[in-house]
Amino acid sequence: MSGQVLVVGDVITDILVVPEGPIARGTDTTAAIRQLPGGSGANQAVWMAAMGVDAHFAGRAGATDVARLKIYFEGQGVAAHLGADDLVPTGTLICLIDPDGERSFLTDRGANARLGPEDLSSELLDGTDRLHVSGYAMFEDGPRRAVMSLMEEAMRRGIAVSLDPASTGFLRSVGPDAFMGWAAGADIVFPNADEAALLTGEVDPAEQVAALLDHFPRVVLKRGGAGAIYATRDGNTVALPAQSVDVIDTTGAGDAFLAGFLAAELRGETPAECLSAAITAGARAVIQLGAQPR
Repeated sequence: MSGQVLVVGDVITDILVVPEGPIARGTDTTAAIRQLPGGSGANQAVWMAAMGVDAHFAGRAGATDVARLKIYFEGQGVAAHLGADDLVPTGTLICLIDPDGERSFLTDRGANARLGPEDLSSELLDGTDRLHVSGYAMFEDGPRRAVMSLMEEAMRRGIAVSLDPASTGFLRSVGPDAFMGWAAGADIVFPNADEAALLTGEVDPAEQVAALLDHFPRVVLKRGGAGAIYATRDGNTVALPAQSVDVIDTTGAGDAFLAGFLAAELRGETPAECLSAAITAGARAVIQLGAQPR
C-alpha cells in the first residue's frame, strides 16, 4: 500500500445510454442502458485503491443509500466517509455515449450539492499524505465553503492539495477567475484541453501550460488522443503521446488518468513514469463501459 489520499467529491449513480443510431425525437430509439457507480471524486478514489493507494473518499449521499454505498466502497478497497441526506437523493447522471466514445451528460447532483462542514471534519486529514479535490465539489456555495475550509486546514498541516477542474460547463457558469481564486494553494492541477482553454483563454497547449503555471506550481494537461504534458515552474517538462486503443467509452478516463499519476507519485516514481502510468490508466478506462475499474 502506498500513501494515503483523501478524495473529496461527488458520488453519483451513472445511467449510461448507448443508442444504436441517431436519437429519434418524439419516438423510440433502441439503446443499451446500464446503471453503474460513478461520480468524479468517487471514480478517482476507486481507481487509486485499485492501484494500491490507501484511498479515502468523503462525500454526501441520500440517506437511504449510505449503508449500501459504504459496502460498495469497502469492496473496492476505499474507506468511505459519507454524509447522509434525508431531504434529497444521491446524485444521478445520464450519460449519452456517441459511436466514437465521446459522451454528453445530464446531471442531477442531488445530495452532492448539499455537502457541508459536517461532512468534512478536519479529522479526515489525520494520517493523510494528500488531499485531492474534484472541482465538482466547488460549484455551489455551501460545498465550496466546506471544501475550501478543509483545503486551508490541509495546507496549514503541510498536506499537499491537488485539484481537477472537472467540467467546462460548470467552469463557464462560475467564471475562470473565480475558480482560480478558489483553487489557490493547490500544488498541482489536472485540467483537460477544453478546461485549460477556458481557464487561460489560450489555444496552444504550451501557452495553456505557461498560463496555468502562473497560478499553480505544477500542471498536468490531459490532451486525450494527443497525449499529456507535465510541467513545473522550474522548467521541468515532460510530454508523452497517448496509447492507441479501441475506444468504447471515455467516461471516467480523466479520473483514471489522474489516479494513475498520483498513485505513481506516491510510489516515488519520476514525473515521466507518473505521466506514463497516468496515460496507461486512461487507456485502460476507455476500453471498457463505465467510469470505474472492472
